[in-house]
Amino acid sequence: MAKRTDTRSPAPHVSDSHDLIRVHGARVNNLKDVSVEIPKRRLTVFTGVSGSGKSSLVFSTIAAESQRMINETYSTFVQGFMPTLARPDVDVLDGLTTAITVDQQRMGADPRSTVGTATDANAMLRILFSRLGKPHIGPPSAYSFNTASVRASGGITVERGAARTRTVKATFNRTGGMCTRCEGRGSVSDIDLTQLYDDSKSLAEGAFTIPGWKSDSQWTVQVYAQSGFVDPDKPIRKYTKKELQAFLYGEPVKVKVNGVNLTYEGLIPKIQKSFLSKDKEAMQPHIRAFVERAVAFTTCPDCEGSRLSEGARSSKIERISIADACAMEIRNLAEWVRGLEEPSVAPLLAALQRTLDSFTEIGLGYLSLDRPAGTLSGGEAQRVKMIRHLGSSLTDVTYVFDEPTIGLHPHDIQRMNGLLLRLRDKGNTVLVVEHKPETIVIADHVVDLGPGAGGAGGTVCFEGTVEGLRAGDTVTGRHFDDRAAVKESVREPTGTLEIRGASAHNLRDVDVDIPLGVLTVVTGVAGSGKSSLVHGSLPHRSGAVGEKVVSVDQSPIKGSRRSNPATYTGLLDPIRKAFAKVNGVKPALFSANSEGACPTCNGAGVIYTDLGMMAGVSTTCEDCEGKRFDASVLEYHLGGRDISEVLAMSVTDAEEFFGAGEAATPAAHRILGRLADVGLGYLALGQPLTTLSGGERQRLKLATHMAEKGGIYVLDEPTAGLHLADVQQLLGLLDRLVDSGKSVIVVEHHQAVMAHADWIVDLGPGAGHDGGRIVFEGTPAELVSGRSTLTGQHLADYVGG
Repeated sequence: MAKRTDTRSPAPHVSDSHDLIRVHGARVNNLKDVSVEIPKRRLTVFTGVSGSGKSSLVFSTIAAESQRMINETYSTFVQGFMPTLARPDVDVLDGLTTAITVDQQRMGADPRSTVGTATDANAMLRILFSRLGKPHIGPPSAYSFNTASVRASGGITVERGAARTRTVKATFNRTGGMCTRCEGRGSVSDIDLTQLYDDSKSLAEGAFTIPGWKSDSQWTVQVYAQSGFVDPDKPIRKYTKKELQAFLYGEPVKVKVNGVNLTYEGLIPKIQKSFLSKDKEAMQPHIRAFVERAVAFTTCPDCEGSRLSEGARSSKIERISIADACAMEIRNLAEWVRGLEEPSVAPLLAALQRTLDSFTEIGLGYLSLDRPAGTLSGGEAQRVKMIRHLGSSLTDVTYVFDEPTIGLHPHDIQRMNGLLLRLRDKGNTVLVVEHKPETIVIADHVVDLGPGAGGAGGTVCFEGTVEGLRAGDTVTGRHFDDRAAVKESVREPTGTLEIRGASAHNLRDVDVDIPLGVLTVVTGVAGSGKSSLVHGSLPHRSGAVGEKVVSVDQSPIKGSRRSNPATYTGLLDPIRKAFAKVNGVKPALFSANSEGACPTCNGAGVIYTDLGMMAGVSTTCEDCEGKRFDASVLEYHLGGRDISEVLAMSVTDAEEFFGAGEAATPAAHRILGRLADVGLGYLALGQPLTTLSGGERQRLKLATHMAEKGGIYVLDEPTAGLHLADVQQLLGLLDRLVDSGKSVIVVEHHQAVMAHADWIVDLGPGAGHDGGRIVFEGTPAELVSGRSTLTGQHLADYVGG
């Protein structure tokens, strides 16, 4: 008799019921008891105006708790070496999986960091050349520009037991690939001594012209004046040869200054260590200006910019050295690696091939491995971080992305969407913070936060499908299908700025005339040469038309939790002076980082208790109740408010407060007006910079730069982090800048900004070697009607042309 088969479906397994990430009662930053349920193995997009709480929910709550719980699985010994993370302020977090965060932070600004060293590609190439390179010069370190060759020998003491010691001769030898001339940097510096000091003066008269070097009190200057190597009262130009040699190139030596042991070192090596060892982009503006004046960087003549020693460059595989390989475009390097057939290193070749192919697949095939990591845009840096996850075998992982479309041309956004969907289809949960409708539309689930920003946000306005969002009455829903129209009439330029023979990076001797007195948008696919043209060519040519260039790029704002919008913009200075004048006391009393600080918490507002490998505890200071100031300082008032109440105000409220009445302070009112102009009216003056989103920080920087007396403003993707509803306000700001007589040049991909431009310069047609040329110059209307470039096609689709 045939065996009977039961065809009934089995009851659902209890483990299949855990298909949601549940968040209840989240109160991180401005979140107001937020509760959401996020489906697993789906693509969920979080939307809302800038400052509404998206990053607080996704990064500071969900991703942070996942990371904290993973860290707790390690032994206490291992945890001691890891950053301690506090539990987010939330009632329930359930259903979490391992979170991998891919944020928009720029890559490390270390001048030794390249695209190859920031990924696994360089490490694999070094092993490949150490195995197959002819002639063989040594281990993988022999091909590393970050490793110097070292040879040493001498006697060492060996201890064996209580009384048995003996001295043996030992030799140490390490072969490195670093170029000895430039020390692996690829460039050498030539210092202009006239920018360091005035040789008609003596050290006692303040000869140094280096920022921050004052002759009366600065320790560094005192070391030179009291070292005994030079006469501090003699003008530098009258130094003897011996004095000048000691002054400029003296070897490090201990000297006693005012009874304190300090190190004396020649001025040139001192400047090289103090300024030239740091990334120029990470410096304060006045320090960067000094370095640009005083130092000329030229390609190292010994290694021709490759950073590698002659030995490393001499070892080749099929006539290609490791320097040649790193200088290739990655898509071409991938083809070269594909042609290598050597069974002994087959697994290595396969792994290297996968990594290089991932670059091409993600749209970064135009980069080279020797490209400095600090020169990548925020969008490029984010995609480089994605590479290690593309080929991963992990599933049921939560990937968290922070505006992955930043820095992407509309043409490239389609490729990014495909990558996000691929990660989801492998069984992963994908959480994306995003403003662009082109990416929101592919979501399986949408969470819209708002309704406003800052204190007016922090609540969930909508949860559901994209169709439901479109039909809903939220700010995002109402603006979802907004489309800017192409200008009917454009402004007439007041002149032109000529750029001739621009050849930075991939530019091909580009000649272009940038019109002045109008809004010009420079666009093109990622890697086409936009930033190279604008940032690499424009500042050097601005002097020809007598205009100062004010550049607002994507470099991050650096600041601790003590930094806030009031300190960063310089707003606190006029406020302190106004309080001091009315109350007849010193301005320093009204700084939480100076004399006015609460003595218990030192002006931090919180008491931080370090618990070793366990999460530290921050508790509000009981003495100042989190106000950060000493109680005696809070007795002084301006316009009926104490300093802590003023710092708790929003920009909008403070603008009204300092605009009239007893508290009227024109200097503070002007700064507040600029903050309101860039759409930051909701920010609290004392809100820590560490709590601001990327878009908020960029607009804070823009507001600060608007105070500078420049004739030409260069903005690098000012729509980054901006909600659809805020873009219109930005366009109004750009119009006001132009109408006030400024020339505004914007590097931008957003179609609304392109449509609003008076003039468009489009680079392409592709990226890397396929780009670097001007493919269109003209008005937006001409670009739309011609549809001759990728940008023209996407702009025409956007405006319905």
